[in-house]
Formats: sequence, structure tokens, C-alpha cells
Amino acid sequence: MHKRSILFFVTLFFLSSCKISYGIHGIKVYKNISVDSHITEDKAIEKVILPYKRTMEKQMNLKISYTDQELRKDGKDAVLGILLADFTYEWTKDWAEKNNLPLDAVLLNTGGIRSSIGKGDILLRHIYEILPFENQLVIVKIIGKDLMALFEYYTREHRKDPVSRLYIKIVGGQLEKALVNNAEVEPLREYYVATSDYLALGGDHMKFFLKGNIIYTGVRLRDVFIDVFKKNPVVKPPVNNDRIIFED
Repeated sequence: MHKRSILFFVTLFFLSSCKISYGIHGIKVYKNISVDSHITEDKAIEKVILPYKRTMEKQMNLKISYTDQELRKDGKDAVLGILLADFTYEWTKDWAEKNNLPLDAVLLNTGGIRSSIGKGDILLRHIYEILPFENQLVIVKIIGKDLMALFEYYTREHRKDPVSRLYIKIVGGQLEKALVNNAEVEPLREYYVATSDYLALGGDHMKFFLKGNIIYTGVRLRDVFIDVFKKNPVVKPPVNNDRIIFED
């Protein structure tokens, strides 16, 4: 018993002697510096940046088209989204044909359009303002029976988005018409819908796209719009704006 007590105290001694001691050393106090108007400009850096700034401003102020009316992104007279959807269809159809693919429709999201375009010259910077994101244009190949979830989505969410070659009519909360290129959806047919990679990957809760296969174009939506605006010196908004209709 005596030996066990000695062993216990020896062990306790070694454990206590091996205890690591922690300390705080070398404390430095830093001061936050607010980036505001009180900070003076660095003339040397400004001189280096100035040529690049002037070149960028010149490029951003390049006229690429013209509109004789305001192109609004939202509100009762919103036409910008529909215009961009039609432009997307026009550009993507040409790309698809060159790659031996069909194209049936376009679906964009209103939230992706961040600004309106005023009456007058349309400058390059306007396109960056309305679409500041780096979203890529993609085509989703999806079977008809899965595509019906798109129409059910709008019936449930009660929202309007820019679409082209799609017609959705909802009356009293019930889906009354669901058309693609003026034809009813065929359950076993393959459809090709152009959209952004954000939506194709389920953004804005558009989970129905996840049932399809994504075809990447490698082109940003913004570049698509720039290209089509340049090809249209005078932009005329589409006439048939009622594509997603809700009636009580």
C-alpha cells in the first residue's frame, strides 16, 4: 500500500511538472483608418491610373444603339426584360443552328436586370449597369413532362419574368394555358430552353431545370446583349408583351 502511494505522488509530480504554461507576448495596438474624404489622393498613383481610367471611360461611353423611348425594367410599362429575352432568343438561335441544335424558348429572371435604359443613345456602360453579373448563357435540354414544372412554378410563385416563345396564362390560381412556340407541350418531346447558368443550376428556386441537361455556350449574357444592340442601331421594344398572364 505504501509503494502504491509513493507511485501515485511521483506520477502526480511528473504530470504537474509537464504542464504547459501559456502567456501573451508582443501585443501591438493598431488603429482603424476610415477610407473617406479625409484621405488625400496619392498623386503618383493617380498619375499611373489616369491613362487607364480615360481609356475605360472612352470605351464605356461608346454608343452602341439608340431608343426613342425609355426601356423600363419594372412597373406597368416594363419592356426591357421582354426585349432582352427576344434578343437572347435571336442570338442563341443563330448559335444553336451553327452547332446543330434547335432552340424552343428563352427564360430570364427579372432580378438579374438591375437597371433601366433611358430614352436616347444606348451606351456600352448601360449594358454593364443593367447586367453587372458574369452569368453565362446556357441551353437546357429538358423533356416535355419535366418542362411542365416550369409552368407549375409560375402558377405557384405568381411572378412575371422575361420570356420569349413561352406563353403562360393562369386564371384564378389555376394554369389555363401552357404554350411553347404557340403549341402545347408534348410530354415525350425534348425541348431546348435558353437561360442563364444561375437559373439552370436551380437559382430563384427553379428546380425544374435540374431535371434537364445543360449545354454551355461559353458566352456571357452581357456579351450577347452588347452584340445584338450593336446590330440594331435603333431599338424598338416588342409589341406582344403579355406572355405571363394572371387573371383573378
